[in-house]
Amino acid sequence: MAFTGKATYDAGAGLPELVEDVSDIVGIVSPFETALLDHFGDSKQPAFGTVHEWIEDALLPNFDHINQTVFNPDPQTETDLTMDNAGRFRVGDQVQPEGTGEVMLVTAVGGSSITVQRGYGGTTAATVADNMKLNILGNAAMEGANADSARFTSRSRKQNYTQIFTATVSVSGSMQASRAYGIADEVDYQKQERMRELLRDLENCMINGVAPVSNQQGSSTVRRSMNGIIQSIATNRFVPGAGGIPVGDGAGSDGLNEAVLNAALRLIWDQSSGGVDTIVVGGLQKRKINSFISSSRAYAPEDTKFQDLVSVYESDFGVCRVVMSRWVPADTVLLIDSSRVQAMPLTGRSFGFKKLASTGDSVEGQVVGEYTLEFKNENAHGLISGLATA
Repeated sequence: MAFTGKATYDAGAGLPELVEDVSDIVGIVSPFETALLDHFGDSKQPAFGTVHEWIEDALLPNFDHINQTVFNPDPQTETDLTMDNAGRFRVGDQVQPEGTGEVMLVTAVGGSSITVQRGYGGTTAATVADNMKLNILGNAAMEGANADSARFTSRSRKQNYTQIFTATVSVSGSMQASRAYGIADEVDYQKQERMRELLRDLENCMINGVAPVSNQQGSSTVRRSMNGIIQSIATNRFVPGAGGIPVGDGAGSDGLNEAVLNAALRLIWDQSSGGVDTIVVGGLQKRKINSFISSSRAYAPEDTKFQDLVSVYESDFGVCRVVMSRWVPADTVLLIDSSRVQAMPLTGRSFGFKKLASTGDSVEGQVVGEYTLEFKNENAHGLISGLATA
């Protein structure tokens, strides 16, 4: 039976009689997630100044390295050893060259050298070499002896700088009054968009940010910016094939594998009583971590789900959550002790909207926040860089 009523095509090409069919939802595809900020969570307290400081301390070292190039042929006669820091030793210390079974007894300390009794307790004297590590096992005090001179460490003050993040919102009076698809209030919508952008930028700066070389606190001509995680790590910076890190399995043997990751975790463990609990990577290195379990996966014939995901990596040196952030460089893996890291707002300066005076027919405002990165004990963290990105 033929249709005799009026159809949509009878309205003409422009459909002037019909309401437009537009979904009442605005789709956004730009990346704005902040996985690392979400992992760290809100800071326990704010910063109280544009220069945020914290105090760090360390125990007296229980090792040092030999610093000489000429040695006697007979190890038993090599009793005077020049050290990098002879002041770390006391008379009565039992010391052991790393990787050997020998124990020495320190009998004198003077200047840059120590005098030792070789083969203490019947142990076999070992051959020592330049830059060999001597571990201090402990001091054997003499019964009835006077107290030694007190030794102590000095606390140090570390700092970072707050960085202002801001974005302007300006909506004309006409635009605010007009009805728009998917938007109840244009100003509120613009606030949300700018807030997403600034949170994205905060995470990016937390990872990659750098403070100015001079006048870091800023001035009328110098913009104040914070040092991020990568810039803050000085001690544990690793590359495959050097510094105790084995070669990888990628192009040029610089790809990420489990041996590389475990070696870096072990070297950080050597430096710190803390524990790395967060591995932060980009998408490419996350796929490499997922591949650690590829060879050991097994599936039954009835399985219909293929899973290739590692969210937690557990080793002898800590249980680590694997966090994927878009802003980590493709050739880098960050190894973080999250208990020592905070993204801190300056007090009263968390992200918020500040309305500005309008000079015309518009609604003016600014989304603004001021934050810094508190990154305690940089040698409790580490990074691996120079990894294959192919």
